[in-house]
Amino acid sequence: MIEHTLDSAQSILYVRPKSKLEQADFVQLAKTVDPHIVEKGGLAGLTTEVTPFPGWESLGAMASHFRFVRDHHKHVKKIGVVTDSPIGNVAEHLASHFVAAEIRHFPAGDRKAAEQWILNRA
Repeated sequence: MIEHTLDSAQSILYVRPKSKLEQADFVQLAKTVDPHIVEKGGLAGLTTEVTPFPGWESLGAMASHFRFVRDHHKHVKKIGVVTDSPIGNVAEHLASHFVAAEIRHFPAGDRKAAEQWILNRA
């Protein structure tokens, strides 16, 4: 399950995985962000708070996650990964080869720093 909110004024999507990711999570994310992307042309950024990464409920959920990333990464300028998990470093260094967005790792609890970086205030 993924909790998410969209700050449409700042154009930032906040996601917080709470349990194993499900296919329906990515359908909901798309329903939230797609209208915003159509209206604004994209997102300034996305922050994800992960402690630790919960994994996927099924292979179908993993495929839905990868499809969501494939279909949306060109519409996101920056991704702030907020975590103390080693996945933060992996995301910053490895995922940057697969997505168009600039990715930066922030310590757990430092969502404000990620937000400020996305908005070019850091």
